[in-house]
Amino acid sequence: MHPSAPEGTPSSTSPPLEDSLSHVESRLAALGAALRTRDAAAIDLHAGELQRALAQAVQQFSSAARRGPVPSALRTRLATASGQVAAQRESLARATAALDRAIDVLLPREPGALYSSWGSTERGGLRGGTIQA
Repeated sequence: MHPSAPEGTPSSTSPPLEDSLSHVESRLAALGAALRTRDAAAIDLHAGELQRALAQAVQQFSSAARRGPVPSALRTRLATASGQVAAQRESLARATAALDRAIDVLLPREPGALYSSWGSTERGGLRGGTIQA
């Protein structure tokens, strides 16, 4: 049996995990800054980078957990980052809903623009496959 480090102490897996987690945290900070400035291009860029960083971190943490305990400080930081991602996702959902409501107020849909049970409203009086000349 191999002796293992106590749960809260760094192990040989900590440096890669630390680097991966630091990258996630920096991508979260960059995305947060882009969201605050409402820079759509930066939001798109940083969201993609965050997604890749998270995928890599999850893979590395999963591998490390199979080899032994992950230091509690790193687990806590990962949980905090996960909470920040959830908060940003919720914030974006609220902003999207508010934008959708504003668009509906500014650009109301025309009543005839919706589809009926007979299909597109452009069909007019066509029913049952008959054609009127």
